[in-house]
Amino acid sequence: MKFDQPAQANPIDRMQVVGRPIDRIDGPRKVSGTAPYAFERHDIAADPAYGWVIGAGIARGRIASMDISAARAAPGVLAIVTADNAGALDKGKRNTAKLLGGPQIDHYHQAIAVVVAQTFEQARAAAQLVQVRYAPGGGDFDLERQRDQAKVPKDDGMGSPGATQVGNFDAAFEQAAVKVDANYSTPDQSHSMMEPHATLAMWKGDQLTVWTSNQMIDWGAEDLAKTLGLRKEQVRVVSPFIGGGFGGKLFLRADVLMAALGARASGRPVKVALQRPLIPNNTTHRPATIQRVRIGAKRDGTITAIAHDSWSGDQPGGGPETAVNQTRLLYAGENRHTALHLAELHLPEGNAMRAPGEAPGMMALEIAMDELAEKLGIDPIEVRRINDTQVDPEKPSRRFSQRQLVECMRLGAERFGWQGRSPVPGIRREGRWLIGMGMAAAFRNSLTMKSAARVKLEKSGRVVVETDMTDIGTGSYTILAQTAAEMMAVGVDQVSVRLGDSSLPVSCGSGGQWGANNSTAGVYAACVALRRAVAGKLGLNAEDAVFAQGKVGNPGGTMVALTQATSDGELVGEDAIEYGDLAKTFQQSTFGAHFVEVGVDMHTAEIRVRRMLAVCAAGRILNPKTARSQVIGAMTMGVGAALMEELAVDKRYGFFVNHDLAGYEVPVHADIPHQDVIFLDETDPTSSPMKAKGVGELGICGVGAAVANAVYNATGVRVRDYPVTLDKLLTRMPDAA
Repeated sequence: MKFDQPAQANPIDRMQVVGRPIDRIDGPRKVSGTAPYAFERHDIAADPAYGWVIGAGIARGRIASMDISAARAAPGVLAIVTADNAGALDKGKRNTAKLLGGPQIDHYHQAIAVVVAQTFEQARAAAQLVQVRYAPGGGDFDLERQRDQAKVPKDDGMGSPGATQVGNFDAAFEQAAVKVDANYSTPDQSHSMMEPHATLAMWKGDQLTVWTSNQMIDWGAEDLAKTLGLRKEQVRVVSPFIGGGFGGKLFLRADVLMAALGARASGRPVKVALQRPLIPNNTTHRPATIQRVRIGAKRDGTITAIAHDSWSGDQPGGGPETAVNQTRLLYAGENRHTALHLAELHLPEGNAMRAPGEAPGMMALEIAMDELAEKLGIDPIEVRRINDTQVDPEKPSRRFSQRQLVECMRLGAERFGWQGRSPVPGIRREGRWLIGMGMAAAFRNSLTMKSAARVKLEKSGRVVVETDMTDIGTGSYTILAQTAAEMMAVGVDQVSVRLGDSSLPVSCGSGGQWGANNSTAGVYAACVALRRAVAGKLGLNAEDAVFAQGKVGNPGGTMVALTQATSDGELVGEDAIEYGDLAKTFQQSTFGAHFVEVGVDMHTAEIRVRRMLAVCAAGRILNPKTARSQVIGAMTMGVGAALMEELAVDKRYGFFVNHDLAGYEVPVHADIPHQDVIFLDETDPTSSPMKAKGVGELGICGVGAAVANAVYNATGVRVRDYPVTLDKLLTRMPDAA
């Protein structure tokens, strides 16, 4: 199905199933422990072997020698795979560094071997017997030191330019009546999902099947085949349930390759789970940024000049953290400049994590907007309202398809009690606590991507949806079932959904906030094909046929049960949603506003988040319950980024020191006592037949700045370097007397 014109009225608009807060249909399996995660697939192989991955002990250099003799002779050991005996390996096009290192080492904890044994404990014990001698080489591990060597890339890796310029920023900024010119920084961060990167691999002849934890099934199959020198059809990737990904499982990682190599070498099915300490250093992470934001404005608050530069680093051949994306679109201003600066670093790969680009970018931009508002003496919400725009500021001929930023801020201020905020920092006190409120705009682009599905109508009347779409805890099973139920006019309990298998039609996958809108649109397209098949079987006009309450018929005519169409066997509809140029004609984005209230202990500078509110405008909300869960989770991650998350870099030896869940802090329930979410009633007919967008990553964008702004409002201490920890406040706290 080609989607190249704005959607008109269609069956989804009935909203009898879509748009309802239906419980997640996969919930009972997850709470009962019967949802099969990759490492828990006990039904696949009765007696699998286990692999233990050995990670490099240096960040850059070469393996001078590796002695595996003692490990090979250890009890239960079946095989040891290294670069010397793995055979010829290529590199997946989405991998920056090789997944199996040796003799050259690209980063610390790069996989250099897998020890396969009868039991997990035997594999772990034997791995300790492998003796590796290294010839360390020099590397660059400090973004600040490499800042001056950073270069502006041709593009951001997603098709947008590395730098943009509109008007004459320098002249306009020089002449501005009010100016903000400040540097901000965000640290390296880790995804910290509960489920580690884990895989069970099994060969049958030259056919490889991996049961793994992966967000993008087709990408994984393609890159695994390329790495192993196989045809894509020789590889099957299965991932029906994922215990958290957040971008860290978008791409093929070492667990998959090492399980496949171990299984081939041992002749046994092999399970591999990356040890928790390997995950930050072996897989991807969010790279640190240094950002400079400059804003010039008139006394009335109108922005006349806005610039945003961001520096980040990655492995050779990698890409930048796209932290200036939102600044190109969020606020008006005639004179504009944005640029990404990419330094070559030899830390582990930097890549997608929890709203890449906008999440760290807005942590800087939205503090700068708060600083501008203070210099102007204008309320922060009013400054943002003054500089709202209904067109792309860099391309004024292109309008936003929907843009309700001002309404999000207005409603949020009303519900949160913004009028009770003191514009003077450090005034409001409750006992030993300084109380402050902060807010920030929320912005995240809405991306469209081809997505396919197959929908069957069985003889029993049950509808079966099949697509390789994944569910990373976001509710894909449920919203796809709701889509099919709405289109075929049956109850959700009459729909079965099969996901996460590369043998199924290729979907958009889960990531970048594109999953919900595009995958449901693919199911919509397949259901349109199935409705035609049903109508044709019953001799009805497909364009006029009415589907309602499990029946079908002509308008005003007799309705018959859907099962009459399947008297001779099941019917199948298969199609994909393919997009035209609407995303080029209209700027498709999601908007919101975040509000945060904090308490800061005036003696210790301990920060406590007291309450949070997110107001979101993100097209049609397909399931308010699952969407709310996503946004609350994202808000929680935003608090983590603001107050605690930081990978500590050993800049001498090039690794992340706090590479486990004991040393890398993330928020827990007790950290945030109250969160609320409001969705605006919105549809966007330019986005897809579903008139939906995505919302999960919108929930994190702006949260960090809202927290930092609230801390400033409470204390009068402006922190521009995340995370906002008490040591950055203590020496500047107001008098406690």
